[in-house]
Amino acid sequence: MRNGLLLLTSLFFYAWGEPKNVLLLIGSCVLNWGIALAISRWRRYGRLLLVLDCAANLGVLFVFKYLGFAVTNLKAVLGDSFLPQVDIALPIGISFFTFQALSYVIDVYRDTVRVQKNPFYVALYIALFPQLVAGPIVRYSTVAEEIRNRVHSWELLSEGACRFVQGLAKKLLLANTFAVVADNIYSLTEAGHQLVKIPVTLAWLGSFAYTLQIFFDFSGYSDMAIGLGKMFGFHFEENFNYPYISKSVSEFWRRWHISLSTWFREYVYFPLGGSRVENKDKMVRNLLVVWLLTGLWHGANWTFVFWGLFNFVCLLLERLFLFEKWKAHPVWKHLYTMLMVNFGWVLFRSESFYQFQEYLGNMFGLNGNGFFSGQALMFLQEYAVYWVIGILLCLPAAGWLKKKLASLPKLSKTSFAVVYPVGMAGLFFVCVTYLVRSGYNPFIYFNF
Repeated sequence: MRNGLLLLTSLFFYAWGEPKNVLLLIGSCVLNWGIALAISRWRRYGRLLLVLDCAANLGVLFVFKYLGFAVTNLKAVLGDSFLPQVDIALPIGISFFTFQALSYVIDVYRDTVRVQKNPFYVALYIALFPQLVAGPIVRYSTVAEEIRNRVHSWELLSEGACRFVQGLAKKLLLANTFAVVADNIYSLTEAGHQLVKIPVTLAWLGSFAYTLQIFFDFSGYSDMAIGLGKMFGFHFEENFNYPYISKSVSEFWRRWHISLSTWFREYVYFPLGGSRVENKDKMVRNLLVVWLLTGLWHGANWTFVFWGLFNFVCLLLERLFLFEKWKAHPVWKHLYTMLMVNFGWVLFRSESFYQFQEYLGNMFGLNGNGFFSGQALMFLQEYAVYWVIGILLCLPAAGWLKKKLASLPKLSKTSFAVVYPVGMAGLFFVCVTYLVRSGYNPFIYFNF
């Protein structure tokens, strides 16, 4: 009954935003449950069935997400061809639930998880609403036991509620605030330097704002999903591990969007041979395939493809030159990493190569755009508290705080036990007030 109620609630949640596409979600659940069951019963046809499942899932994903992009590029190459223009609305979260469903079927084929005969349990795994829209991508093995036997407690409920509020605050108070700065500056860039001069300091500030926005946007949603999962008795794995303290781009991608990186590693990179190949050319090929797919996964746009290629080049050079083993001072390695990540986010945020070119030119003063900006100073002063809090929350302060709390006397611990939930309740009230009053609520990963 608990699972039935949770499944119905999840489908209702999805239908609230996508009434028509809820049938697509149900179809994905039925298809992947049926093929996984067939694979477990007829092992001799397992590979064929797996190929059919991948073709069906990726085919649907291609139609909804990439068909319009493909047709547009074909028309550009062939001229005014007979192909009609395709404009299909992207179903919410299709990339996430497609990858999650694929991971279940592949794991059944590999015999690393037991097939689930109950279709409603598979549907609950794929459609569970906390992580349905924007991840994290949950592997079936991590929740299989909790779908059937999970423990509810006041402690888990309170921990989950607090985690949810923290994520909500990240999204509404921090990500949305940094979005105001980033969107203003990027929109000015689109006009071109001939019409609007964006000084160097303003361009750099806009890139930093987006770097913080994208982190708090998605890590905030991940926190909300993990918190909601705990409230229902599920334990989802962490999706972010302070990525902005990394000292190499390779380390950054071990800390950023961990569930997506793990998915590509487990289901694309390793099956291709990974890095344990005799011919290093194959390792380069494997890395290239993964990052081309990673770029495309984020969106049907050439800027995303080249963003994937940019990360591929960074990772390849770090491997070839054994960058992580260099004995350079950690500060310099961290500075290099943040510069590469920041440049990558500029390309990621740019809607076209023209905007990317303009933005880079502004950052390095190549457009006759000057250096100092009073508007940049205004943004720094206006949102000073947000900049400070945002930067501090990128650091692993939670572990340090726990150690400090453990060393406090009993009376102080008791006081904190009272103050903390009151503070979380107050923060939740602030978030709801902010949500009601503000009509500006961009959600980056909503598009993926």
